[in-house]
Amino acid sequence: MRRPRRLRLTLRGWTAVVAVVVAVALSWGFGPRALNAVVVPLVVVLLAGLVTTARTTRPRVDRQPVSEGFIGEQRRVEVAIETDGPVAATVRDTVGDGLSSTAEPVAETTLEGDETVAYDVELEARGRHWVGPLSIVVSDVVGLVERRFEYETTTPVLVYPRVHELDGGPAADIRALTGVADRRDREEFDHLREYHRGDPLRDVHWKAAAKRPDGELVVAEYADDEAVGAVTVAAECRSRRFDELVDRDDEWAAAAASVITVLLERGAPVGLSLPDETQRPGDGREHHRDLLGLLAVAEPGELDDRTRRDADILVRTDADGTTIVVDDREIPFDRLRDRDRGRRNGSDEGDHDARRGRADRDSRRERDGGGRSEVSP
Repeated sequence: MRRPRRLRLTLRGWTAVVAVVVAVALSWGFGPRALNAVVVPLVVVLLAGLVTTARTTRPRVDRQPVSEGFIGEQRRVEVAIETDGPVAATVRDTVGDGLSSTAEPVAETTLEGDETVAYDVELEARGRHWVGPLSIVVSDVVGLVERRFEYETTTPVLVYPRVHELDGGPAADIRALTGVADRRDREEFDHLREYHRGDPLRDVHWKAAAKRPDGELVVAEYADDEAVGAVTVAAECRSRRFDELVDRDDEWAAAAASVITVLLERGAPVGLSLPDETQRPGDGREHHRDLLGLLAVAEPGELDDRTRRDADILVRTDADGTTIVVDDREIPFDRLRDRDRGRRNGSDEGDHDARRGRADRDSRRERDGGGRSEVSP
């Protein structure tokens, strides 16, 4: 939190000072009546402006959280401001890279009690971006004197990668991808152990027992773990030269986000392995958002050989493009998503996040109710 700047005259205030100086000069030729008629009121107004502005206490600011979203969506930025009394003010916020304001984030208003300054931003790029810092310039009623307060607090805005529908390619490619989710088996063989009295005969592994020289029975143990039957998606963005990764990392994140969305929608628990982060398998809406959040801030990099080998699906991006690898089958991402379908239809039906964004906005409208006054710039 910075200290408030000292009082300073506005352009109107300096104009008043010049008028006072001119009036004093004229009074030498026309007498003191000219001085009384012009100078005294201006001096009184200037002094009153200095006193009232100097006595203005620092407004209290509370930045509201901004919900995450997909590229192309809009989000509302709200700043609650509390003052001890009515004060004329200009509120100016800062919009960081990766975001754009639909209108200038400036509000000229009278703050009185609790007010909310709000404006909309458009999400333009994947990543974690920021709105703020904010400044409030208060002035006297006439606008001759002003005082500036600055607030360094910022609010993060998380922007997810694009999520595309992956049903535009050949049927064989689609079956290969979705088949990973459909072939799950939660009761998976783990190991063999010696038979103990009371073990059910149905668990006896007769073939293994027949091969034992002592003829002892052995029992098959099955894994009982949430990770069993889960699908692990690994994603890497690699290149031989640094400059070849330009504009590829967003495509890489979009491909991984699209794949995990398809798998989760088919009911499969999904885990994610990135070059610098790993998320355990899970399912549900919150887990989906956690995975999208990781991909929103993921940096390019390469996976180790073991991670590639253990993955059920590998998303690989290099200088040649993005490829989805399933059971040694390499599927170009552009072919799977059918890049031109949405353009031909003149709609956004090829973008999963566009439809999800509309649903999220509708739910927020139902949730948000008034309750506070709002000043929109």
